Amino acid sequence: MGVPSFYRWLVEKYPNIVSPAVEEEEEDVGEHRPDGAAGELRYDNLYLDMNGIIHPCFHPEDQAVCASRSIHVMARASELVSHISPAFCARTQGCPPPATFDEVFRSMFEYIDRLIRIARPRRLLYLAVDGVAPRAKMNQQRARRFKSAKAAKETEIEEKLLRDRFRAQGKEVLPQDDTPCEVSDPNIITPGTEFMEELSVALEYYVRARLNAHPRWKDIKVILSDANVPGEGEHKIMSFIRSQRCMEGYDPNTRHCLYGLDADLIMLALASHEVHFSILREDVMRQSYQPKVSVHVAEASFTAQELQKVKCRGWFPRITEAKPEGKLPKKPYQLLNIWVLREYLELEMSIPGCKHDTERLIDDFIFICFLTGNDFIPHIPSLEIHEYAVDLLIDVYKTTFNKMGGYIVDTDKIKDKHAACLKVSRLEKFFHELANHEENIFRKRYELREKLLRKIQREAAEVEWSERNSELLEESSGLDMMDKSFLQQVSTSNDVDENTLELRRSLKDNLRSKEDIFKSGSSKHDRIRLGLPGWKSRFYKEKFGAETTNEVGRLQTEMAQKYLEGLCWVLRYYFSDVPSWSWISFSVDKPLRPFDQLMAVLPPESSSALPKCYSKLMGCDESMIQMFYPSELEIDTHGKRFLWQGVAKLPFIDVKLLLSATKTVEKDLALHEMKRNTVRQEKIFLRNSNSLANNAAFTGVSRCTQEKLPISSSEISGWLSLDEDAAGHNHLTSPIKDLPDISDDRTISAVFFNPDAAMPISRLLDNVRVPDKTLSEYDIRKRPMWHTYAAPRPPIVTCRPETMWKASPPAMQQREDVRNAGTGWMGRGRGSAAAAAAAITETRSIRMSSYGRGRGNAAVAAETLQRGSGSYGRGFQGARSDGDGGANSFRPGGAWAGWRGTSAAQKQQTAWRPVGAWARGGGRDGGGGGSRQNCDGKQTSSFDVTS
Repeated sequence: MGVPSFYRWLVEKYPNIVSPAVEEEEEDVGEHRPDGAAGELRYDNLYLDMNGIIHPCFHPEDQAVCASRSIHVMARASELVSHISPAFCARTQGCPPPATFDEVFRSMFEYIDRLIRIARPRRLLYLAVDGVAPRAKMNQQRARRFKSAKAAKETEIEEKLLRDRFRAQGKEVLPQDDTPCEVSDPNIITPGTEFMEELSVALEYYVRARLNAHPRWKDIKVILSDANVPGEGEHKIMSFIRSQRCMEGYDPNTRHCLYGLDADLIMLALASHEVHFSILREDVMRQSYQPKVSVHVAEASFTAQELQKVKCRGWFPRITEAKPEGKLPKKPYQLLNIWVLREYLELEMSIPGCKHDTERLIDDFIFICFLTGNDFIPHIPSLEIHEYAVDLLIDVYKTTFNKMGGYIVDTDKIKDKHAACLKVSRLEKFFHELANHEENIFRKRYELREKLLRKIQREAAEVEWSERNSELLEESSGLDMMDKSFLQQVSTSNDVDENTLELRRSLKDNLRSKEDIFKSGSSKHDRIRLGLPGWKSRFYKEKFGAETTNEVGRLQTEMAQKYLEGLCWVLRYYFSDVPSWSWISFSVDKPLRPFDQLMAVLPPESSSALPKCYSKLMGCDESMIQMFYPSELEIDTHGKRFLWQGVAKLPFIDVKLLLSATKTVEKDLALHEMKRNTVRQEKIFLRNSNSLANNAAFTGVSRCTQEKLPISSSEISGWLSLDEDAAGHNHLTSPIKDLPDISDDRTISAVFFNPDAAMPISRLLDNVRVPDKTLSEYDIRKRPMWHTYAAPRPPIVTCRPETMWKASPPAMQQREDVRNAGTGWMGRGRGSAAAAAAAITETRSIRMSSYGRGRGNAAVAAETLQRGSGSYGRGFQGARSDGDGGANSFRPGGAWAGWRGTSAAQKQQTAWRPVGAWARGGGRDGGGGGSRQNCDGKQTSSFDVTS
């Protein structure tokens, strides 16, 4: 599951929640170091949402993911592409994508090894692969896979056209690689496929190999939940945590670390009400990180012509600089600490003058964020996170809290009937207040869209005019067609590699242009015009075909009812367990089997991932479910700029009809296919020297008893039964080519069952040690609502948390705002010498940043402020006497990054208060409104709030 843009919004809004992850080196294994040493922290339990590992290793978008793997398979790769010159490998940075399942698995093993070096779990490692999902999620999976198949088809057509064009121009390019590839279709990363079955076997081998041989693993337990265990990976993990914290012997100070790429993991971590919780993920905010793969290649590997090209273009150092064998740049990771986020939310969400319950404030925050959308329910049309919808939701919540009469959600009643956990009357008042902002948001969007379209049309006309003039100049120069053809042949490079790179760049540019429906000209006329008079009636007519008042009224009632049911379902899903595997239902039922889910989500282009007897049902004219698989996909792009943002218009799957169709072909399945189509249970692994190996439950199941035996300790509780797949084994053959067999297996395993479901505890547990608070109300960043000013973007602080200005305590005098010269916040005008002098004094105590391209000392800071230049992207970034790296509020373009001409030393927590829609107040110090100093040193402000 994912919530687009939420993670970026969260880190920008609450920067102290993240800290860099520190990786333990291999030589430090076994060396005792206390927690907190050098910023390090060890965790008790590490949970891996495996689909966040499978996808980057299956189709790596970041070359660093497969870089280390490429070293191991370089010999194989060189044989397959021996006709490609070393120079070409240098230019493409020498990182071939995986071609086999084994290559994917090896890459995954290295990925997991690194995550373990970062988190260093002491007790438990939980590997959770996505299994069959609730049917509500299948709608989203189906749309995503159909869109992926459509994009792949369009890419193939576009590449063929480009190759024909290059051939006509006499440009020779490398031929397409038609060699069969096991990993050509990412849609096989779905439960029930052959790939997922082999992945399960590979992960079990990996776990046993590490438990046998690696000292870091000797004391930990490992739970493997593969794709045949129903449920999404992150929700299987949270179900485990919720059930464990309900047990009597649970340690309330257990430290949890959860790795995953989806932002909704943050919501799930908050919903657990566990304080000691961190989310581990890539540092997506570090834009300057650009991995460079360096492979040592001797100069003799190049021809004289190639060597000259490589050296003059700067490629040679990158590919030939000596580096230790196998040492490659590492992707940066960071930890998002939930205890700090809880502290921020307590300060942000609390209502002045009201006694608050922190746990219920957090529950309400999670719930109102549902309105921005997830994999189960769409976002409210007026709420987009990149337009700071969450800021608006928090503001509306605080405004209406007293009017509502209290909290919206009561998770103590999460399993009660009739949606008792949701206070519907309070939610209705919240929606009424939120609706007051809707029209202004739509109107601003429409105005910005029209302005952007006019700009794009103007630029297109300029390009066309320029091309016409170029053609006229060529004609007037007297060159005939033969002359131009000769010149073209002379200028055309004979370098096949260079032409191939050009082909790839052209393909990428063309696909990107087609994705942008504004620039490609495929944007349809907006008949709804949200926000303009009459937009509501146009909306219901265009989207639902409802025209009369009665039709619209019935539609509104039905939509509100279904949306409310969806909110209740998702609330249960986040705070408890799956309410129902059907949508929308609250009755207990069973999940689909893997092959049935494949039939529900795969497009016809991926039918090879199914057993043959099932794939025939997709394309056979006599099939009763053939209508579920349209050959053409229509995408609704209303209100969107890019095709990938559009909504796929697909027929809904009739589950009863689907199951009746698949039942007719089940008898044709082979034995190994039947195994892939079964529902399984988690397994637990540990070394036989582990103290838990002597537990009565483990010794009992080792005697091949068929009954479930209870296990209860301070570290884990549940039930165990015999692992029949591993009974009596001592030798394990490696399922992966070139990896060794396990000859003397010292691991034991059992089938693991979670404790019986209990009522989730929606509060902090007794005896939990809550970390000391480090924030104050001055750390809360304030910014205006997106729709209250004319510019497209609000002023965003993007300085990194480890070097940003810290808030002064309440008892101390607050820093004065020092504006650069200019009109308002736009940075125009002469400025004030007094302000410059104050800035020089201030910057002496500020750390010097190394983020930008500008100089970084106090003198430069003073010079820049006095000039009032504030040039975007090139200004200084603050100063620090010791010259270390880091960033503070001096960012490119000023303290509020993104606004040209602003170069302000501004205290991070100071509230920004607009005058109307970005009005420019008069000000002696450069004509700008805002905080400035009078002659007597007192601070005044020309900003005020107007309607």
